[in-house]
Amino acid sequence: MQEYVTDAVVLNKDPVRDADARYSFFTKRFGKIVAKATSTRKITSKLAGHLEPGTVAQIRIVEKHGAQLVDALKSDKLTMALPDLRFLNLLLAEGEPEPALWAELVNGNFSWPRTLRILGWDPEGGVCEQCGKKIAAFYLTRQEFFCAACASKLDRNALLLLNA
Repeated sequence: MQEYVTDAVVLNKDPVRDADARYSFFTKRFGKIVAKATSTRKITSKLAGHLEPGTVAQIRIVEKHGAQLVDALKSDKLTMALPDLRFLNLLLAEGEPEPALWAELVNGNFSWPRTLRILGWDPEGGVCEQCGKKIAAFYLTRQEFFCAACASKLDRNALLLLNA
């Protein structure tokens, strides 16, 4: 049984069964980790307040039949919007630490162009995938850049506007 203690940003919370939840964390030492937490949706849960998306917390995870969250202590709150956290959760691969991205998040310097550059999609000098014009958006579903006109035809729920 492995135990991990690290600082983490809560990216997402998904309900599981009656009172459990599955959390996505971006950790300083281990990258993205998805862990189950038991009974955090109960009104008497002591962990629930420490695990809202956008929270920076010190977490303890135990590897026992999958990753199980056993403890959390909130230390800070990010100023990021919830849709940004959701998009970041979709882009990050599990188990890949990104120290530069961690610094961006906790120092409050988050921007999508810098984040995409850190993750390997450099928007500088990029051109639209369909027409070759200057880019205005990143499409998560296909992981491609698009200009404003071409992006207007795509699903808004999977579109990152870079100039906004």
